[in-house]
Amino acid sequence: MRRIVPVFVLVCLGAIAGAQGQTRPAQSVDVAKDVEYGCAGERSLTLDIYQPKQRNADLLPVIVWIHGGGWRNGNKSSGARVNSFVATGNYVGVSVGYRLSGEAIWPAQIHDCKAAIRWVRANATKYGIDPDRIGVWGSSAGGHLVSLLGTSGDIDELEGTCGTPNVSSRVACVVDFCGPTDMVVFKHSAADLLFGSKPADERQAEAKAASPAAHVTKDDPPILIVHGTNDRTVPIGQAELFHKKLKENGVDVTFVRIEGGGHGFGGPEVARRVASFFGKHLRGEEVDVSGEPIKSAAKPSS
Repeated sequence: MRRIVPVFVLVCLGAIAGAQGQTRPAQSVDVAKDVEYGCAGERSLTLDIYQPKQRNADLLPVIVWIHGGGWRNGNKSSGARVNSFVATGNYVGVSVGYRLSGEAIWPAQIHDCKAAIRWVRANATKYGIDPDRIGVWGSSAGGHLVSLLGTSGDIDELEGTCGTPNVSSRVACVVDFCGPTDMVVFKHSAADLLFGSKPADERQAEAKAASPAAHVTKDDPPILIVHGTNDRTVPIGQAELFHKKLKENGVDVTFVRIEGGGHGFGGPEVARRVASFFGKHLRGEEVDVSGEPIKSAAKPSS
């Protein structure tokens, strides 16, 4: 079985930069790496913070990137893609490192991500962040984790005890690229490792608790789902189910199908949709976020 890898990053980082008028965005961004947001035992948990060198406001919304890699690979360095947003002077960026399944099984991953959000909110003033405007974005396993951040803000059992206590882990909006959303039916070797290689019939309760679709309620934040129609790693049925649940509960959701896209996609139109979504829900811009399908601009990777 092939690994879940966020191949789309090679395609859409440059496209997003172009969509926002940034040709060399890193030159306009300061990065603080390996900032500790909590500890798991003696294990330090860290994130990277991307700050614009020229800010357009004292308090800015933040885009928090959660990396993919099948919960077993990847790292926070892929969060450099937020550079193009940060370079505009309109956003702060954060990229979160979390424990992978080879180190700790579920629910360590969501505990770490929620601890990171709590830390960002608790330290918002220090970093010039508006604590009420925290958006999250992730691909594949990261898409799963950001979707769960969006739907489980009221689920105490998924909070964990690491990091800043008594601070909300709720987020203002979510961008989910090709993330699994029903872990009960999702079949992949990476999911097996995530749950400690338990037989499927012995992990039903954990899998349901790990499913963003299982926690949907009407007070969930706006969500943008982007998914390839030919994704053979995370079938598009996962996105369709999530979209249906969100619509049934009256959540503000936009579902963009990448026609012919696999587990990896990009291009200028995808970039525009993401930029419009964050602009609307983090900056209050009066823009429409189209749910019209987009023809794949990249060769499917899986």
